[in-house]
This record gives sequence, structure tokens and C-alpha cells, in this order.
Amino acid sequence: MTTPAAANLYLAQHLHAWEGKGYAVYNPHNKPVEELPVIYGFNNGGGPYFLAAVLLAEDGTGLGSHGCSAEGYMPHDLGILEGSRPDRHETFRAHYPDGYRMDFVPGSDVKTHTGLQAAYLRNQEKADQAPPDLD
Repeated sequence: MTTPAAANLYLAQHLHAWEGKGYAVYNPHNKPVEELPVIYGFNNGGGPYFLAAVLLAEDGTGLGSHGCSAEGYMPHDLGILEGSRPDRHETFRAHYPDGYRMDFVPGSDVKTHTGLQAAYLRNQEKADQAPPDLD
């Protein structure tokens, strides 16, 4: 465990180190970027020092999650930022082999972000159509 002052300093250093990085884009066919499907990373809430960072594809497929102590870490930890988490991009490329673009939605915007809300509805439709888990 660390002190609040140390946690704030570490977050500030992290944000400074990643400052200016854009959102990652995978575009092997050089399509117009706005035509690529979106993978949303977002803050799904939680408690102090344990927030749920979630990845949701535009088509409603869940692509991962991560526990974060602060929202400021989420874009990096989810692979939203250029050059972050190449391991996650293997999963993203498998899901969207023809390309994708990343977007991050802060917790304050989750309920009003139209793209994320549409992806969430698709996610719920998929869940409703899935066979029951018998385990």
C-alpha cells in the first residue's frame, strides 16, 4: 500500500510519460479512419483505488478488462494509447482483422456516449441470445 501523496505523484508521472500519445489505430487496408469499427475502453466504476476498466467492441463483443487504481491509468492499461499494451492488440486484431480504432470514454460520459451505448445494447442482445451456462 502507498500513501495518497505517493499515489498522486505516481499518477502524475504516468500521465506525463504518456502525454501526447494518440489513440491507437490498426488500418491494414488504409481505409478512411472514420470507417473503421471502434473498440471502446471505458471506466465502468468501482470503489476507491479499484475501478473497473472495460473494453467493448462496437459490435458488442467484450474484449477485456482491467482493475485500475485511477481512471488516468485506464487508456494505457487497456491499450487505447498508441504504443501501449501490444499484447492486447493481438486480441483486437483477431477480432477486427480488417482494422479498428480505439476510443476512451471517461466514467462521467459513459451514460451519454452514443457509440458506447449502442455497443452496450448489442452486447446485451448477444447475452440474451446466448445459450444458458449449465455449469
